[in-house]
Amino acid sequence: MSHPLTRVLTLLELLQSHARLTGTELAERLDTDVRTVRRYTAHLRELGIPVEAERGRHGGYRLARGYRMPPLVLTNDEALAVVLGLLAAERSGMGTAAPASAGALAKIERVLPHALREPLAAMRETLSFTANAVIGQAPGTGVLLALAHASRARTTVGISHQSWRQEHTERDIDPYGVVFHTGRWYVVGHDHLRDSLRTFRIDRIASVTSRADSFTAPVGFDPVAHLTSTLAQGPYRWQVEVTIHGPLDEIARRLPRSVVTLTAQPTGVLMHARAERLDGMAHLLASLEWPFTIHHPDELRQALKDLAAQLIAAAQRGPEELPQ
Repeated sequence: MSHPLTRVLTLLELLQSHARLTGTELAERLDTDVRTVRRYTAHLRELGIPVEAERGRHGGYRLARGYRMPPLVLTNDEALAVVLGLLAAERSGMGTAAPASAGALAKIERVLPHALREPLAAMRETLSFTANAVIGQAPGTGVLLALAHASRARTTVGISHQSWRQEHTERDIDPYGVVFHTGRWYVVGHDHLRDSLRTFRIDRIASVTSRADSFTAPVGFDPVAHLTSTLAQGPYRWQVEVTIHGPLDEIARRLPRSVVTLTAQPTGVLMHARAERLDGMAHLLASLEWPFTIHHPDELRQALKDLAAQLIAAAQRGPEELPQ
């Protein structure tokens, strides 16, 4: 790294990649001394790039907050990480109302050198996922960011909300957290209108308005646990209660938290669930490697017997006996 211009550009890349670096750290990475680092930062300022210097023992250099850098410098590994992140977000439904992911991907590919553009294009065109794509209802970018900011700042917000029944309400909420789950965004918090803990789909929120009030979230409150528990208690036809005779941690990894709630018991793990169809619950239980005891409903026993009969018939069927 002998050419000064190369070092100045490398300094710019280091400042883009780190919140703050000391003069000594920069000198070591640039293979130079602290005095030369000062000269290089002066060159960047002359080019209109606001490099801020903090004096003192713990001082250092950083780019001014909020400054939008025209030349965004990415290494090969960083470019690959960004492209993969955008593709994964699109596949999982983690998008916003505007086609932001597609636009960002197009801009990145347009400015990449040919040697890197072609391999990344090949990755985008050939990459496959084992999970099916999720088609989720994307929220508005402004709404999503406003709720996330209010949740972190612990400030009350007013929301304009439309329910699944198409009923429109204006209400104030204390947002405890924002959660992305199976293709949809949710906000969990205290609803002032109902004076209770509620969960709202963010794609059904038309606008967010800041309030002057602040709040304190309950100690130890887990928005993810609350959301999955709430979804598991949805309006389904069957109430299922089964004891699974196995370890709680391993069972929890095998069963979706949005479908079941698990409680450790002396004889195993008590599973509470709700199901619209018992044949699906029978398949779920049959996929587990541990024995289980059905408490209710009794109709689940018949569903398991029907599944067992289907499996026995399939095991006994020869190649010449293909079903019509």
